[in-house]
Order: sequence, then structure tokens, then C-alpha cells
Amino acid sequence: MKYYEDMVVGTKTRSSRSYKVTREEVIEFASKYDPQPFHLDDDAAAKTHFGRLSASGWHSGAMAMRLMVDTWKDMEPTAGLGSPGIDELRWVKPVFPGDELTVEMELISKRRMKSRRDMGLSKSRQTVLNQNGETVMTMVSNGLIQVRNPELDTE
Repeated sequence: MKYYEDMVVGTKTRSSRSYKVTREEVIEFASKYDPQPFHLDDDAAAKTHFGRLSASGWHSGAMAMRLMVDTWKDMEPTAGLGSPGIDELRWVKPVFPGDELTVEMELISKRRMKSRRDMGLSKSRQTVLNQNGETVMTMVSNGLIQVRNPELDTE
């Protein structure tokens, strides 16, 4: 099990697999959660700056999350305790049906929690790329991770 003490700032990881975006999934997600015309209808999308049907940014985030979780499952188990949220989210380029997404993750900082000595707070930068290596989304997120030895002050 990988604990807070095992995390090394600067560590970079690439998703262990890719995610193929389908037209059906773009429309299904948008129908439920972001029913704007350019996510639902080819003709409406063609009249926008997107030029064609595009995935919701929230859908892009959900696909990136799936890639991250799958990657974590393929690695050594981590004593993760969830997330208190994200600090930054940018939709840099549209995601289109047919795109194939991957995620690069980098641990950019970590610190022990003052209020809970049994937890650490990590901050990571995620960069979502399409099949051409173009950045389509960036995010800076926070994660809670269990401390192996809370009674020790390792920092």
C-alpha cells in the first residue's frame, strides 16, 4: 500500500490506457447533464465556433476521471481518502467524437493536514491530451491520503 510518506513531489504518471470518445456517448451525456444544442445536434453545432458536435466539458472531466481511476487500479494500491475539490479547471480545446484521450498526472505538492495528523493533502496537475498530443483540458486537483505513521512528524 502506498501512503502519504511514499508520495514524491515531481512524480509524473501517464494513463495506462486511452479513452475513445463516441458520438452516442457525447449525446447521451449532454442529454442528461448539459443539454446545449452544440452537444446534441450536428446542425446546431455546425453553426457554432466548434463547427461540429463536441463533448461537454463536464463530460471531458468525467472521461478524464475514468482514465485516472483505471490508472490507479493498475498501479500499487494507494491509501486514498477522496478529494476536497479542485483548484483549477480549464477546457483548452473541444473534445470531439472520435477523439482518443489520455491523461498525464504530476504530483506538484503535498503537506500534512494540521487538523488531521492522520491525513495528508496532495495537489496534482492533470493534463488531458487527444490523439494528436494536443492539450484539451487541464486541472489542478487536491487529494486526501492516509498517513502511515500519524504520530511521526515526517516534515
